Amino acid sequence: MIISVSRRTDIPAFYAEWFYNRLRAGYVLVRNPMNVHSVSKVALSPEVVDAFVFWTKNPLPLMKRLDELAEYPYYFQFTLTGYEKDIEPGLPDKKQVLLPAFKELAAKTGRQRVIWRYDPIFFSSRYSAEYHLECFEALAAELSGSTERCVISFMDEYRNTKRNAQKLSAVSYSSEEIYAFAARLAKIADKYGLKLQTCAETEDFTPLGITASACIDKDLIENIGGFKLKAGKDKNQRPECCCVASIDIGAYNTCPGGCLYCYANYNAGMVKINCAAHDKTSPLLFGKLSPQDVVTERKMKSCKYYDTELFEV
Repeated sequence: MIISVSRRTDIPAFYAEWFYNRLRAGYVLVRNPMNVHSVSKVALSPEVVDAFVFWTKNPLPLMKRLDELAEYPYYFQFTLTGYEKDIEPGLPDKKQVLLPAFKELAAKTGRQRVIWRYDPIFFSSRYSAEYHLECFEALAAELSGSTERCVISFMDEYRNTKRNAQKLSAVSYSSEEIYAFAARLAKIADKYGLKLQTCAETEDFTPLGITASACIDKDLIENIGGFKLKAGKDKNQRPECCCVASIDIGAYNTCPGGCLYCYANYNAGMVKINCAAHDKTSPLLFGKLSPQDVVTERKMKSCKYYDTELFEV
């Protein structure tokens, strides 16, 4: 099984020690976001985990102990945008900290394992199309050679992001304007040798050379791990999503980063409460088990197999 770490919160940035503690323990407890008293026990041993996919805006805390991941295939989805502190208040300085971190991570793991995400893209009077194009090119120039591809997406009107619409001051662009903008991004990416892809977009950008990405990427995991995977599409994601099935071990309303466009933090009060309830030694990301909780051991098995034809003489 593939483990997502995590779409719901930035575990590498804020909960790295907890994650490594769970790795040593060999399991993690995950609450069902739709039924908080339903708790899954998810095994984390190399025998059943086919890969880890890390989602982060700051991998530095996790990078200190990458040697503990030696038995696992893994890669990173690293978000690095042109937004300032008004939109991404919880991030370290990008030029001084995050760009060097991206390059260091790629040097340690290989550029194939570090995917640059410039997303989600939204437009405002401050963050105009021209602003994004200038920032995208500056970042592409810096990251060329440290990654093979960049994933973009345009901000969806999730119910949760609508709550911050006034703070974002987002403005709508027409489909034609977005297509023209994407065309210019594609030219910049090509200039710096980057493959440009989209994440769960309904618009078809393939005429521009922009393909749809699978963030939980079966082909990439097979390439990194040297095996084949029997893995189907993730039925719990949007129809446009190309990801294969995975188990997410994060939790909503637990990310201290405070990015205004975030769909995973939708209650600021709960974020504070949940973060305060974090215990790095607990099997749960936050809080403790209660008498009402029902813990069920998740049936885990590896989906990998080896192509015997590769070994035929």
